This record gives sequence, structure tokens and C-alpha cells, in this order.
Amino acid sequence: MNIIYNIEDLDDIAKLLVSQAKSNLILFHGDMGVGKTTLIKAILKHLGCNADSKSPTFSIVEEYNCQAGSLVYHMDCYRLENEEEAYEMGLYEYFDEEHLTLIEWPSRISAMLPDSGLNVYLEFVDPDTRKISLK
Repeated sequence: MNIIYNIEDLDDIAKLLVSQAKSNLILFHGDMGVGKTTLIKAILKHLGCNADSKSPTFSIVEEYNCQAGSLVYHMDCYRLENEEEAYEMGLYEYFDEEHLTLIEWPSRISAMLPDSGLNVYLEFVDPDTRKISLK
């Protein structure tokens, strides 16, 4: 499935992605600045998360309390040097079926990821438009 969207469509795209996820793992791929974090913020808003969302580039993982007491984890693996560092940090513990986990730069930890995640590939179409491919 391929979708072309712009910033005005983010709420609808967020709802679609949550509905398309067959597991509690959504993996976001794309170049720097393509809008991975922006899209994740829209998903967190859609899920009724109570905190201001921010990119966990430096903390690696942010945890959000959402509607009905659910938890959502947002992970940004860009700064990880290697998968060993991810194992040492215990990132594999976040991949349960109970809580939604949203991961930017999942290729940095691909060996430790379950096979069940929804892969979301983002591409630039032009400065205001993006293309999403779901796999």
C-alpha cells in the first residue's frame, strides 16, 4: 500500500497506521528529516497520550501513558553504535505484545526485532509532500 500525504493529512495517516498494525510494533524507515518523528507524534496524539511527545534521540526510549492506562514506547535507534549496545541497554525487553512500540531507525537493531512489526517507509515527494509504503 502506498499513500501520498501532506501535513494536513497527519491525523488520518496516524489512524490508518494504528489500524493497519497487526502487532504492537511499528517500524519507521526513512531519510533524516522525512517526518518519522512528526508522524509518531500524530500517532501518540491519536492514542490520547498525555505528555508532550519529543524525539528520544538522546534518551533512546520515551514512555507515554495513554488512554485507558495503556503504555506506548517510542524508540529512536539512530545514535546506537551497534546492536550489542542495544542488547546492553535491554531494548529487547520492550518488544512484548502488551504495549505498542514505535521505532525510528529500526535497521540499527534489526537482528533483535521480532518479525511481526509493520514496516512504514517514508520518502520525500517534494518539500511539503511525503509518500508512505507499508510492508
